[in-house]
Amino acid sequence: MKSLQSKLQYHFNDPSLLELALTHSSFANEKGAHHDNERLEFLGDSVLGFITAEYLYTTMPGTPEGELTKLRSAAVCEKSLAVFARELDLGSYLRLGKGETHSGGADRPSILSDAFESVIAAIYLDGGMEAAKTFVLRFISKAQRNVDAVTDFKTKLQEIVQQNPDEHLSYVLAAEAGPDHDKTFTVEVYLNSNCIATGEGHSKKKAEQAAAQKALELMGVRL
Repeated sequence: MKSLQSKLQYHFNDPSLLELALTHSSFANEKGAHHDNERLEFLGDSVLGFITAEYLYTTMPGTPEGELTKLRSAAVCEKSLAVFARELDLGSYLRLGKGETHSGGADRPSILSDAFESVIAAIYLDGGMEAAKTFVLRFISKAQRNVDAVTDFKTKLQEIVQQNPDEHLSYVLAAEAGPDHDKTFTVEVYLNSNCIATGEGHSKKKAEQAAAQKALELMGVRL
């Protein structure tokens, strides 16, 4: 437990909470115990969702609700949480039943993601929301940077166009509408002198990305 708490960068006042967070139902069933990490997982899912939503809301002003929802889903999906758990080597600390142990449960994404959420809940119950937030943002902020890198459609489009030296891209602001606190920008992307796509966003940068994404879709590029 001490080595794991070092990796979590959090010291528990009540270590039994961490032990419970690491207890899979298969272990509890084999030992005839009454408690496993499923209730903690339930709570941790909500705490994680709130912290992630607040982080995206405050760091991405003007971003539409639909896009924020997609970004939150990408950051807290089972695949992402399993990656976070592996960074902590959480699988090595799980208490699993013999069957789950022999079948590779310690590296199964569903088990790892559930355990990660359970650990979040344990930290929340032991140290409060600020402690949970400090822990979660170590991972969510990194995941968000990865999402931003993957969704850099302008760079992807530029790389494709650069394959032909005679062609060049340009972005033109076509319109802007709405009050100052909630403007919508419309940008057109040109290949040489031809407009090939249009995009909208709550900033010029987001509108350019939307236009580049649309251009890539029209070109049949898999995103």
